[in-house]
Amino acid sequence: MSKYTIPARTTIGHTHLKVADLDRALAFWQGVLGFELQQRMGAHAAFVSAGGYHHHIGLNTWESAGGHPPAPGTTGLYHVAILYPTRRDLAVAVKRVIDAGIPLQGASDHGVSEAVYLADPDGNGVELYRDRPADEWPRDASGRIGMFSRRLDLAALLALAE
Repeated sequence: MSKYTIPARTTIGHTHLKVADLDRALAFWQGVLGFELQQRMGAHAAFVSAGGYHHHIGLNTWESAGGHPPAPGTTGLYHVAILYPTRRDLAVAVKRVIDAGIPLQGASDHGVSEAVYLADPDGNGVELYRDRPADEWPRDASGRIGMFSRRLDLAALLALAE
């Protein structure tokens, strides 16, 4: 196999999630997280985004209407990560989640980023995070990134949402 490196400006364009109930999913993705509805296809699919993009998240019931989340120990999507532009934007999003009564599953400082973990109503993992500027990333003696997982000071983050 020849060595191939994906182009540096490549990004992840969108994620499609199988959901059991489209209205319930929209109440979370649109109502709590604030994504904008771009298109709805009856009770079967909806496409939401930030900033008018055609869609960042596709929600559909094509194969999952009335379904159940995957059982622990099975393969599938671990989480979809939503990157916020600033620490304050992340704080506001996390406060909205908490105010909506959605339990957090974790909150970590990874050195390169700060992340808060939760699940949507269908059990899909969701990471809300912000990146630190690259010049603040932890690096080892040879300059390689040295990420870690430490407890995030959630109180300090949430203080920014006030």
